[in-house]
Amino acid sequence: MEHRFNNPLTCLIIEDEPIASEVISDYISQVAFLDLKGICRDAIYALEILGQEKIDVLFLDIHLPKLKGLDFLKTLQNRPQVILTTAYHQYALDAFEENVVDYLLKPIEFSRFLKAVNKLSPGSTTPKPNTEKAQTNSRSFHFFNVNKKMVKVFFDDVLYVESLKDYSKIITKEKVLVTRGQIGEMETFFEPYGFLRIHRSFIVAIDKIEAYAASEIEVNGQALPVGRSYKELVFRKLGSLLG
Repeated sequence: MEHRFNNPLTCLIIEDEPIASEVISDYISQVAFLDLKGICRDAIYALEILGQEKIDVLFLDIHLPKLKGLDFLKTLQNRPQVILTTAYHQYALDAFEENVVDYLLKPIEFSRFLKAVNKLSPGSTTPKPNTEKAQTNSRSFHFFNVNKKMVKVFFDDVLYVESLKDYSKIITKEKVLVTRGQIGEMETFFEPYGFLRIHRSFIVAIDKIEAYAASEIEVNGQALPVGRSYKELVFRKLGSLLG
């Protein structure tokens, strides 16, 4: 994800439910290209913040006190990118007529949150990389929570990811990291960086595949099973890489 933005996108949460704002704040803290600038309980206060800070992304609840989210949105002339958050599906059509980036229904799963923020565009926050230093620092990475410590993991170092029920094991040539998060969430993280789900328990780096057969894939000398329900997709993908 980091490769898409040379500078983090500044974010503002506009949400009157403390639990909901806490969830979104926690999700933002786990995404390297997002930088939370504040939380507002109503749109009036948010207008003050927008007048003082450069905000790139709004996480905006629809049902707010004083001024509703969609009404607030219509008052903004130079509006940031907007991701709406709500417990009500019936406002989706009106929302997308306002050209929002995405529409998240509460309770919001982290994987769905990731799908939404991956739609964000760099906008004016991403200057063109015109120096050698910028190019050498362009490796994509993410910080994963490992034993209560945030550990940087470069995606191009990872060989494969293995499911441990509510946790996942990230395997590189040098180390093995265990982080909280089911394999479905890991698939959302890793798929944009050249990874392929081959089994309900395994995601592999496509460029690290050394060999494959009808029922297994070899990565770094380790044979990993190909799940029956994944075979067609996996071998279609691998076949397309052969040209």
